[in-house]
Parts: sequence; C-alpha cells; structure tokens
Amino acid sequence: MRYETLLFDLDHTLLDSDASEIAAYAHTMSMIELPDPDDHFQRYLRINHAMWAAVERGEMQPSEVRFRRFEQFVDEVGISADPVAMADAFVWGLGAFGELYDGARQVLDQFAGRVRLAMITNGLSEVQRARIERLDLAGYFDAVVISSEVGVTKPRPQIFDIAFEQLGQPDRQTSLMIGDSLTSDIRGGSDYEIATCWFNWRGAPADPDLTITHVITDLEQLVEIVLLSAG
Repeated sequence: MRYETLLFDLDHTLLDSDASEIAAYAHTMSMIELPDPDDHFQRYLRINHAMWAAVERGEMQPSEVRFRRFEQFVDEVGISADPVAMADAFVWGLGAFGELYDGARQVLDQFAGRVRLAMITNGLSEVQRARIERLDLAGYFDAVVISSEVGVTKPRPQIFDIAFEQLGQPDRQTSLMIGDSLTSDIRGGSDYEIATCWFNWRGAPADPDLTITHVITDLEQLVEIVLLSAG
C-alpha cells in the first residue's frame, strides 16, 4: 500500500515530552518554593496520567486537566499554594521547554513535499501552539488539529473527521496514523479504518485485541516504510 498522507501525534512521538514535563514541573515547584520537589514528582505523574486517561475516555476536557491536576496535587501534598498560579507556570514551562527527539526533524524533512502531513494531538492549545511555534513545526503540516481547540480527543473518530476535512478528504486507504499511544493514536486510527504505525520506543507489550499495521522503535524506520510503499 502506498502511503500518501501521514498523521502524526506530537507528544512522545515527535517531541521529548518527558523532558518537557520534568523541566516544567521543576519550574513550577521552584515558583512555590516546595521543599524536596523530587519527592513528589511521582505523585504528580500519577495524578496527571489518571486525568489524561479520563480525557481519552471522554470523562474530562483538557481544559479541566490544566488546573485540576494541581488542585489535587496541593490537596494530597498538604501545602498552601494556588493551583491556578501553578497551572499557569506549568503550562508556560511545557511550551518553553523540551526538544524534538533526535532525528525527528530529519524525518519530517524527508517527507516534506513528498507526502501530505498532518498533526493530531490531544493537548492544551496554549501548550501545543507554543511548542509548534518555538520548534518551527507549522511549515511541515497541512493540518494541525489540537483536541482542546476542536472539543474532541483521540481516539474518537470526530477528531479524525476534522483532520481529514482540513486535508481535503484524502483516501483512507493511503493514510497512516503514527503515534506512541495504543489507547489514543493506534486505537483511534484503527477505529477510523486507516493504517497505523506504533512508535514503541518504550518496548511496551502490544494489545492483542488491537490491530497494528506497523511497529517501529526508531522514527527513521518510518521513512523506510513510507518510501518502500511508494516503490
């Protein structure tokens, strides 16, 4: 199958979101002068992951996660701090810190002008737009769909509908969704009946009930898949 349209996730696929999150957390905890912030990082991660999982299930909106994660964090740690101010500092940090994975830009350069590219990302508009601008990514993509801007998240088909509409309704049979998340990227692409490429850089186990077209551990492998499909 020849792939003519590639739909990329951003976080943990193109962007080193772990590094971005660690730096944003450090910035936020420095602002409130929390003693021993590293002692509470795993607590933050647990809260944040649970809330984004709720977003994927349609139980929360990304805008709620923005401050509620710190509302819960403050309550659990038992400190006196303004969760709204913490949310503002953290969101700024997420946009300001973090780089693309090594080789990610080179991969995008190889696809530029050869296939159509779109970005579909679950996230806050102010974070993702700041990253896209800072990292000079907009020029690569014919469509950028951010869940908080359109009111629907992956894996729901409506967010793919929006992307395909912006792209001019490309053929689903020649489209490929690339992402690291089985529950949002791969489930979403599979349910939308397009091919999927799981970027499994963590070496995680697959879901036996989920159809995955391709599995890669390095983004450069995606170039081989797409160029081979083009013959």
